[in-house]
Amino acid sequence: MTLALLRGVGLQWRGRRTSAGLDATADLETVAGSSDPPTARGKPSRRLVFGIVVIALVMSSVDSTIVATALPAIHQALRASINWAGWTITIYSLGMVIALPIAGRMSDQFGRRRVYLCGVALFTTASLLCGFASGIYMLIAFRALQAIGGAALQPSAAGIIADHFGRDRDRAIGMFGTIIAGGQVAGPVIGGLLVGYLSWRWIFFVNVPIGVTLLCLASRFIPESRLLVSGKIDGRGLVLMALLLLAANFGITSLGNSHAAIDDPIFLVPEVCAIGLLCLLVHHMRRATAAFIPMRLLRGKGFAVINTENLLWGVVGFGVASLVPLYAEQRYHLPVVSAGTLLSARAVGMIAMGTIAAFALRRTGYRLPMIAGYSVVAVGTLLMSLAPKWAISPYLWLSVSAGITGLGNGMANPASRNASLQLAPDEVAAITGLRQMFTYIGMIFSVSIVTAILNHSASPGVTQEFILWVVAGILLIVMVPLVFRVPEHKGTW
Repeated sequence: MTLALLRGVGLQWRGRRTSAGLDATADLETVAGSSDPPTARGKPSRRLVFGIVVIALVMSSVDSTIVATALPAIHQALRASINWAGWTITIYSLGMVIALPIAGRMSDQFGRRRVYLCGVALFTTASLLCGFASGIYMLIAFRALQAIGGAALQPSAAGIIADHFGRDRDRAIGMFGTIIAGGQVAGPVIGGLLVGYLSWRWIFFVNVPIGVTLLCLASRFIPESRLLVSGKIDGRGLVLMALLLLAANFGITSLGNSHAAIDDPIFLVPEVCAIGLLCLLVHHMRRATAAFIPMRLLRGKGFAVINTENLLWGVVGFGVASLVPLYAEQRYHLPVVSAGTLLSARAVGMIAMGTIAAFALRRTGYRLPMIAGYSVVAVGTLLMSLAPKWAISPYLWLSVSAGITGLGNGMANPASRNASLQLAPDEVAAITGLRQMFTYIGMIFSVSIVTAILNHSASPGVTQEFILWVVAGILLIVMVPLVFRVPEHKGTW
């Protein structure tokens, strides 16, 4: 059914891309809003294509944080335990992890526009169903569908940008991190307004008119890309990958339970199953003639090191960083509202520096901004772990420290998003899906492990101080040296 849907969406674009339309106006002015390249032969404006893609990314990123503000309302309205209410967030991350590599491969095999349209349609439909959910289990199931739709957006969006921006594609893709960070900042604010003035159901209903508008715009203005991968879909590989990630991440997530331990069957059984599924998947990919994730994208020259970096970056750059408000509450007893704004300070730093880093990427290459970014994040993390100095209030001290980590994130993100894409330009969507998958795995892993440690700690605030030192050590001792093995590239790809 999915295959038929993918084949049936949209019209094939038969016009050939002209080099003038893609490669003229190489400056980033094109991304930021300068005069458009010629639109001869009906080719849509690059600014319009970028805008359509960006709206979908913002919609998806907002939904990754907006639900957190509605948890108390969902908990009361659906008469669910807070643990099951929390699964409305967990299942979204798990669904993204499972679907991202699949969506990337399918974007290359069936066309970026088709997968993008299917993603928007599924995300919009699932949002509507979430809004009408009458029970917590129903809401969790619909959130899983919403995650699958959201996962289809980023890999296909990267492919669409690569098709339409020519030699400017590195800068445009580099802006994704800044755009997503902005959506994540807006999520809690929008969620608070909707829950406060309407109801929790409107955090889902608001996606429906946006999604319908996107479907109309994308159908009209985004032409279909050429198909880059032929052959039948690797169904067995897809099933094995989905089961592997589901089992592994379910076990890891269970560690966040206050009563779970490393020797608990709820952790051990899924992880043993995951190991067995991993062996089967590796065996399958080695023997399959058209595996949906080629082994070269996992362990080939350049890909293995960047996949490792992305996994670790998910741990230290996103996972542990998302627990900063918890650290502020437990260590310095800051109010919940004040603690939550620390993530906003971090996001502001990411947005400001991410834009500059994306503009400068061609001159700096990949290694310099990644090394500088990781180092700055380490400095901000170490400052956060220290007691406030010079009579500065804890809130101001943590805000400045979080802002510094945001600046480091902004430095590193455009480079990390582009690193390795030049090795296989025709597989941008697949590589982007893998990157996000490894990042999400690292994020889920770190949050689950850290919360499990804190649940068993007599002094959680002090324990988090030690964890922050460990994070800084990973950045400086492991990740910075690994950067020197990342394939360097300057200019366009």
